[in-house]
Amino acid sequence: MQLTSIVAIYVLFWVIAAFIILPVGIRSHHETGVKMMKGQSDGAPVNFRPWRVLLLTTLLATAMFGLFYLNYVYGWVTMDDIDFFNSRDRMQ
Repeated sequence: MQLTSIVAIYVLFWVIAAFIILPVGIRSHHETGVKMMKGQSDGAPVNFRPWRVLLLTTLLATAMFGLFYLNYVYGWVTMDDIDFFNSRDRMQ
């Protein structure tokens, strides 16, 4: 696998992990009882911590990419394992 492919696939895993991690642990003003400021959105988070989100996203993306790369090297799950409709046979 080329380095550019590794970087591109890792970035995809990182973006997916970011969308998974973003809502974790976020509390609204109604849940915490904190008074809202004038003009503030009802869904605005009280305790958003961007460094924590970046760290957890990077850890999750690294773990997911590690499993992907190990599967690429050792071939645990191949196309033949997930071809439920025999599409590879019909293409030949």
